[in-house]
Amino acid sequence: LAPRASEPWSSARRRAARSRGLPWGCPGAALGMPLSALGCPGLREMSPARRRPWLLLTLALLLLAHHRTSTSPLSFASPAALSKSPQCAPSPQRARVDRREALLGAAVAASVTAGSSSPLAAAAAEAGVPDFVLPSGMTMPAMALNTAGLSVDGAERALLSAASAGIRHVDFHPGIERDGVARVLASQGRSFFFLTTKIRGFNGDASDLVAAATTARRQIKEDLSALGVTSVDMLLLRDSPSCQVMQAQWTVLEDALASGQTRAIGVVNYCERALRCLAKTWKVAPAVNYIMLHVGMGPDAHGLRSFGESLGIKTFAYGPFGEPTPARKLIDSPVLQRIAASNGRSVAQVALRWVVQSGAAVSVRPTLAFGLCDGASCRQGLEERAQTFGWALSPAEMAELDAAMSPDGNPTLFSSGGCKCAEGRCE
Repeated sequence: LAPRASEPWSSARRRAARSRGLPWGCPGAALGMPLSALGCPGLREMSPARRRPWLLLTLALLLLAHHRTSTSPLSFASPAALSKSPQCAPSPQRARVDRREALLGAAVAASVTAGSSSPLAAAAAEAGVPDFVLPSGMTMPAMALNTAGLSVDGAERALLSAASAGIRHVDFHPGIERDGVARVLASQGRSFFFLTTKIRGFNGDASDLVAAATTARRQIKEDLSALGVTSVDMLLLRDSPSCQVMQAQWTVLEDALASGQTRAIGVVNYCERALRCLAKTWKVAPAVNYIMLHVGMGPDAHGLRSFGESLGIKTFAYGPFGEPTPARKLIDSPVLQRIAASNGRSVAQVALRWVVQSGAAVSVRPTLAFGLCDGASCRQGLEERAQTFGWALSPAEMAELDAAMSPDGNPTLFSSGGCKCAEGRCE
């Protein structure tokens, strides 16, 4: 087909291709194959600079065609095979190529060639939050965002701010906090985040163990559905005044672990009595006990840490600044302020560093305004918390903070009432 008057040769070539039911040019021709064998317009007469975009588009089309027709690893056919391929052979039934698909294919090819990195992954690498090794050998990030008391919007803002600061572990409750987390998963994807959630306390008849188990099983299903995921990373079970209720619900968590609905299971606010109860029937011991721990309580948390560790249970600490509100005696402590100044750190960072350097993982609220995450203060608070790592307290500083006796606290502060602390023990 000769060019029309004032028509560039490239336009005539495209017209010729369309008349044969082909895409613009032909993969084989673009690769320099004989035109007579293909019956499609060639690109040999083009300069190398003009030919390069066509070669890129051709590669994208080949990748797209392979993706649509095969699930096997990408391979390239020989020129002889290409000459017989329906991708190049003239056919009236040949479907017209969609430009958007071609561009998508080119973009995919370019990303494979150039490589890409996630901004969230880069932030996590910069923050350097270390792994906390669980008894099974599984790891979790040693610092988590604690969403306690946040609204749906607040939990969403907090998790986005935490992720941008390099904190990818989120510790949340079912309900509105969970729904805020679900928004982030929908926009950012599941793979970056380590998800820890908790089973609500059972408020029914303590003698109805079937109901207790059913309640836990139903909540797991509801949470996975609300989050839009098939599994979480850790499920934590709250304590109960009834030993039998805890045992019945723990069996549900063991089943969830076995079925892949969670990767690890642990307990919340379990004192020695509660742990002894669970140990009578468990098949899998809890990976962690989620308890309060801050400067002034002693590194052993009234003996509860060492007791748990004797059973193979590690400590995941909340309340490094006190609970249910910030402990002013801790925040205003002259000892903490002096150590903070000598290290060029904030009091909050020293309080957090003491917890993690003692060997526990830690869950942090965004700011000292508990239950809020508004604007720049929330983001700045999380950035400050992420800087807990990469430095250390000296042995003398650790010993001084270990010996602090105030402000004291109950490590199972939010327990069901079945755990009591007295005479330095929490039983």
